[in-house]
Amino acid sequence: MRRSATALLAALALAGCASLRPDAPTCPTDAQIADTVRRYVALEPEPNPPESMTMAGAVCGRDKLVRALGASQGRVVGYKAGLTNTAVQKRFSWNAPVRGTLFERMIVADGAEVPAKFGARPLFEADLVVEVGSSAIHDAKTPLEVLGALRSIRPFIELPDLVVQDPAKLGGIGITAINVGARLGVLGAPIAASADPKLADALRDMTVRLIDGTGKELDTGRGSAILEHPLNAVIWLAQDLKQAGIVLKPGDLLSLGSFSRLLPPQPGTTVRAVYEGLPGTPSVSVRFR
Repeated sequence: MRRSATALLAALALAGCASLRPDAPTCPTDAQIADTVRRYVALEPEPNPPESMTMAGAVCGRDKLVRALGASQGRVVGYKAGLTNTAVQKRFSWNAPVRGTLFERMIVADGAEVPAKFGARPLFEADLVVEVGSSAIHDAKTPLEVLGALRSIRPFIELPDLVVQDPAKLGGIGITAINVGARLGVLGAPIAASADPKLADALRDMTVRLIDGTGKELDTGRGSAILEHPLNAVIWLAQDLKQAGIVLKPGDLLSLGSFSRLLPPQPGTTVRAVYEGLPGTPSVSVRFR
């Protein structure tokens, strides 16, 4: 997670010059984004966004941050929908999804070992990723239509980082400003996607269990916990990205949100997410050192 001073300066120049339009009111300054990036790379907590920040300011700051993170995190490989689970929305006092960006160095393979202190405010959760098969996904209006525009479905344990000094004060605006806490994620083996009503039903009705290395259940959730059907998160993401002028392409990854509580990692433990009801009962695991 280290990078050269030259790369950092280039990233900050890009963040400051990528648009000739004036920043939205309450958007973080370039100097503030520079400090955020420094703290992100150093795994240091950053100040909470000010209470005066608007959603427009948070989106402006998120987009600046995303441009600046490329130097340390590599190319963009996809996007994430956050706050798609009612219980998580209640925790952050927000009733709508929010969008973040995923980079290539954030994605690690099934069975990976990562530090328990992988971020400033590290957490883990059971998630799910889909891989885009066609840009026609922007026209999908139902879960079945989404399946027809996907290449695969993949188990995913997200390892988000709430990064701020006081996560208890974060709401939807603050979550947006920190790129929805994107830090790391553990990606499982692909399950082929097709416009099959049985697969659509299985995704809605599945039970996702989060268990530790001893087999103890840490939490559990239904597929319907995400917007009544997890592929509804894809519909939301595709529409939100389209409104921002971003076109999804084959191979892009979309993280759909949490089926479980956000839990703190402990050194020396293993965590596995199991998807009961999907073909082959797939799973994905991570070990914290």
